[in-house]
Amino acid sequence: MSVKIRLQRHGKKGKPFYWVVAADARSKRDGKYLEKIGTYNPNTNPATIDLDLDSAVKWLHNGAQPTETAKAILSYKGALLKHHLDGGIRKGALTQEQADAKLADWLDAKSGKVDSKKEGLTKAQADAKAKAFKAEQAVNAKRLAAAAQAEADLIAANAPAPVEEEVEAAADTVATAEETPAAEENTEEAQA
Repeated sequence: MSVKIRLQRHGKKGKPFYWVVAADARSKRDGKYLEKIGTYNPNTNPATIDLDLDSAVKWLHNGAQPTETAKAILSYKGALLKHHLDGGIRKGALTQEQADAKLADWLDAKSGKVDSKKEGLTKAQADAKAKAFKAEQAVNAKRLAAAAQAEADLIAANAPAPVEEEVEAAADTVATAEETPAAEENTEEAQA
């Protein structure tokens, strides 16, 4: 029986979630598997990978062949390195302590890289939010200035005439009022 370490798709349409499994090569993609080794979630940035390192190395020792994607995941998490170091221990090139020290150093360096990437992503997101906030403030300031200008124009259009114009208008009104009674007298005489 040929065993493959491969991904088994779960999740919903457009939001995949994978199980990393050891399965018979003849079984269906999402079918029967021998053991679940871990999970892989590509929807997060960076992708979230949970892997049982000892179980993966056990299957590699027993001859399981990883698919290309599974091989990349196993390499990313250090399972292939541990398998390689275990081969060196069996040959006598390394001691168990040396192999454990090398693996621990590699895992520390890898976690440092992942943490720096996460910090870079959060900083980039914060910068993008700050830039968007400044742009929004500028748009709001322009909108408020335009509203204030429109309000000022409306007040100016509806404002009463200046005092000098009011005096002239009042004088015109008085003059017409004085002429109107005389005109009324003329019209009364004409009617009589």
